[in-house]
Formats: sequence, structure tokens, C-alpha cells
Amino acid sequence: MQAFADLLERLILTPGRNAKLTLLCGYFCDTPDPTRGYALAAITGDLDLKSIKSGAIRQLITERMDEELFKLSYDYVGDLAETVSLVWPEIKGANRVPPLDEIVETLQDSTKAEAIGHITGWLDRMEPTPRWALLKLVTGGLRIGVSARLAKQALAQMGDVPVTEIEEIWHGLSAPYEDVFAWLEGKADKPQPDMRAAFRPVMLAHPLIAKKDRDDPDAVDPDLITPETFAAEWKWDGIRVQAISEGGVKRLYTRTGDDISHTFPDVIEAMDFDAALDGELLVRTPEGEVAAFNDLQQRLNRKTVTRKMLTERPAFIRAYDLLNDSGEDIRPLNFRDRRTRLEAFFDRHESDRFDVSPLVPVTDIETMRELRNSPPHPEIEGLMLKRWDSVYEAGRPKGPWFKWKRDPYLIDAVIMYAQRGHGRRSSYYSDFTFGVWKTVNEGWEITPVGKAYFGFTDEELKQLDKFVRNNTIDRFGPVRMVTATRDEGLVVEVAFEGLQRSTRHKSGVAMRFPRFNRIRWDKPTAEADTLDALEQFLSYPAPD
Repeated sequence: MQAFADLLERLILTPGRNAKLTLLCGYFCDTPDPTRGYALAAITGDLDLKSIKSGAIRQLITERMDEELFKLSYDYVGDLAETVSLVWPEIKGANRVPPLDEIVETLQDSTKAEAIGHITGWLDRMEPTPRWALLKLVTGGLRIGVSARLAKQALAQMGDVPVTEIEEIWHGLSAPYEDVFAWLEGKADKPQPDMRAAFRPVMLAHPLIAKKDRDDPDAVDPDLITPETFAAEWKWDGIRVQAISEGGVKRLYTRTGDDISHTFPDVIEAMDFDAALDGELLVRTPEGEVAAFNDLQQRLNRKTVTRKMLTERPAFIRAYDLLNDSGEDIRPLNFRDRRTRLEAFFDRHESDRFDVSPLVPVTDIETMRELRNSPPHPEIEGLMLKRWDSVYEAGRPKGPWFKWKRDPYLIDAVIMYAQRGHGRRSSYYSDFTFGVWKTVNEGWEITPVGKAYFGFTDEELKQLDKFVRNNTIDRFGPVRMVTATRDEGLVVEVAFEGLQRSTRHKSGVAMRFPRFNRIRWDKPTAEADTLDALEQFLSYPAPD
């Protein structure tokens, strides 16, 4: 457990992707089975453990120290696992740290009540760093800046194999992956699990305008976009999925390979075909139009779906691509041929749960720019541009596919609350709730409209953290309330992708992907936007 805890700590403190790969590869090479397999499953989010709620951990620590002292400590540190790991009373002589595999296998064989007892004993034996790792593991809060794909890339680097070979079989594997490590170390053949309806690693697009050039009006080369070279489609605001039906097995996957079949039985039931489709999962309105993303969100991450929800929010897939047709892998074909096959496929398989994403005629750059910023439907985020000659290649290859999203909406808001972040940011106030003004009894009142935790540089984060500490007027657990009046406070320009009505938010609206665009140190708080001004975006199909 000590080595696993050290790995997690180093991964959090290591910013570079290649450096993280080196750390992971070294750990996998130096650590024996089955420990390294359980570590891999924990990092990729595939470790099957009975999750312990944070409330149970709070109860354990408040049985061992003054509750008010713990609250003050938690408020200062800002992270539950880190706080508990630091203040847990040391037990002299109880210093055996069990290995990760012993911890995992013990918890897998325990009831929740028994698990609490085991965790208490382990915390007594451990020092702060492995305590922190254990608590992150059992509460499901393992956020260390490493994606599942990066972990798989480390495996590929370890075995000198393409990462796609690992991704192609991943959904047929299970922890502790001893057969995988044996293959990568040259001790056994490649595993051959049952791969019916297996996930295919997705192909992703690059922004047409590079991030560093987004304010540069000359960043787009008009010669790049011609009807002979590129096809165009609308970029719908749903979630990217794969619908796969093979050998009687039907599954629905997200773009990261999570199986969400149980959440969308209405889509699964309609998969009366033998194929693998790539597309966008959406929800229909009663009138048959594409519903707002918020309606789709109501169906995501649910263990069960009610009949009412199936009726009121029917899901469907707008298909972009055909990856496998009746057992034939057609990913090596170019996009033009795959598109022809896709259209022919839907000529044979009509369904109200599936349709084809229409192509948008490619003309001149100015017309395409206008379409990108003024699409015909509010749930369209912009355009996708795909080379006619592009094969379906896993990952994000440079050149074949581009996403050209519409310009974001912008508002000026006032910071109201702040909370510490996680990992490298656990010492900084980096999660901010912001609000706008609304009229109340002929006066002004600020109302929260969103929360953001990115869009600023490390240097700006330090400045924001300093502002929070210097302007705190109240505290609510780990949350600080800061000065936000018509005369004092900090204005930030917030970018977001869309606005929807929401009964769950006090303001009555919910933003899509809010983030800081810039900090307006120069702007008086009284000049921040109003709720009425924000609500105008509800009726806009797209930003101007």
C-alpha cells in the first residue's frame, strides 16, 4: 500500500503527461501481481469495491477527536481524506501496512459493516500518506490527473504494443489483469476474452482553431475547407456513444467505454441489427424535436429508469458513422465509403430510435463560419469537418477530423463563494460560485447562476486565492463566502455553451460548461450583468 500511495502522490504532483507515463510504466514493471493489477483497476475506475460514504469516515474521526476541532481542520485543509489522514491518532506499535492486494481482496469479501472495521484497523496502522490513499480508494474519490486511456498507454509502453490492441480487448478483461501483464512481459499470448459487442476505441477531432490562436482572425486557412476534401455535419449537444449489437449481445457505451446499457433500455430494445454504430445520444421532445441537454442529463447515471421517464424523455441516437456491418470491420474504409454504407444500413433498418446525422453542404469559408455560429437548432454546438479520405482511427490523429464549435456566450458575473480544489489544488480556493444581479423591491440582489473551476492560469489561481482569503465574510464548512456587493467584489467574464431552464437552481437557469474567460479586475461589480440579461440567451438559437 505504501508504494501505491507514493505513486498516487507523485502522479498528483507531476504535471507532464510523459512524466506521468514514466511513473506508471515504472510502477507496473516493478510491482508484482496481483498488486499492480488492482492498482491499474483503481486508476482506470474499474475496481469493484463497496464504496464507503464520506459520512461514515466523518463519524469514525469524530469518535477520535473533538468534532469542532475536526471541522476547523477540515475547513483549513479542504479535503476530507487529506484531513482525516493527517489528524488520525497514531497507534504506537501498530505499524504494519498491508499490501494493496490484501486490502482489496479483504474488502471484496466483506459486508459494509465489516469493511468499516477493517478500514479502522488499517488507519490505525498506517502513516498519513497511505491513510490518504486508502481513504481515496474506499470513498471513490481517486482524482489524480490520470485518465483511463493514459493508464492504458502506460501498459502499451510497457509491452511495446499499440494502445489500440489493449483498448480493443479491455471490456473483456477483469482485475487483477494477470493475463494482460503476462502478455505484455512476453510470458504468454495475447488474451482472447469474449468480445461480443465490445467497445471500439473512438476517433476524436481537433479544434479547427488551435487554442493559442482562438483570438487570431487569421487562424483559419480558407483553403483547408473545400467540398472536394471535407464533409461537414452538425455537432449535436448530446453525449457521444457507440451502439453495438453482435451475436445476440447488445450494449451502449459512452466515448470513454462506460457501459450505460441499463440506463437506456428503450434504445437497447430497438437495436435489431448486427452492427456497431458511432453517434450522438439525444432525447426527443413530445413534438419530436431534439430536447435540451438537461433533459438527457435527467436520464444519465441512473441505476433504474422509471416508465414515466422513458415515456417523457425518449432517447434516440443520431448516427455519425458505421464501424462494423454484419461482422465486417469497415473502419479501414475511407469516410466517403463508410458514409455510403451508413446510409444504406438505415435504408434497411428504419427505427424511431435511430437516424442518420445529415450532411451540411460545404461551400465557402464565410458561409461555413455563419452556419457554425448560427445553426438551425439550439442544441447544435457547431460543425464537424471530416476528410472524405479519412479512415476511422482510434485516438485524436492530426488532420482528418476537426470540430468547429460556435463562439461561446459571455456574461460578466460576480464571485460569491469559493471552495478548495482537489489534488494539486487542495491548498488553493479554485472552485468558484458566481452570480448576477436581479431586481428585488426596487433594489438589487445577487443570485448565484453557476460554478466554475477552470479557465484561469496557475498565476491567476494564486491571485484568485489571495482575493478569497482577503475578502472572506463568512464560512460554511469548507465553503467561504466573499464580499459581493454593488460596491465591492470581483467580476469575472464567464464563457458558457448554452442556457436552460432549471427548477433545481435558485436562479431558474442552468449553464452548460461554464468556465472563466478572463478576470475583470478593472470592472466595478455594479456593472456586472443582470439575470434578465442572462435569460435572453434562453431564446437564442446560437450566439451572434
